[in-house]
Amino acid sequence: MFPGGGQPDMQQLLQQAQKMQQDLAAAQEELAETPVEGSAGGGLVKATVTGAGELRALVIDPEAVDPEDTETLADLVLAAVRDANNAAQQLQQTKLGPLAQGLGGMPGLPF
Repeated sequence: MFPGGGQPDMQQLLQQAQKMQQDLAAAQEELAETPVEGSAGGGLVKATVTGAGELRALVIDPEAVDPEDTETLADLVLAAVRDANNAAQQLQQTKLGPLAQGLGGMPGLPF
């Protein structure tokens, strides 16, 4: 029930929803600019992605390069990118989780 037994103040609800949407957009923008690193092979391969999951850099230590075994290098690259993406997902949960939950509790919003 709402205080006073009446309907909620629609203007106030709309303002709250608008503020949450603005906060969510700001957090998404921050994620898109935040670098997150992952690695594999004890640091032989390092991948940097944004908090939004966009691959920005890949560093391969020369020790990881064996012309006779490119399959292992490919596995290390995949593992480093996955590690970085996992870190990016954790960052997303930290930044967006509370905001998305707040929006999800409001009727009529698609979250």
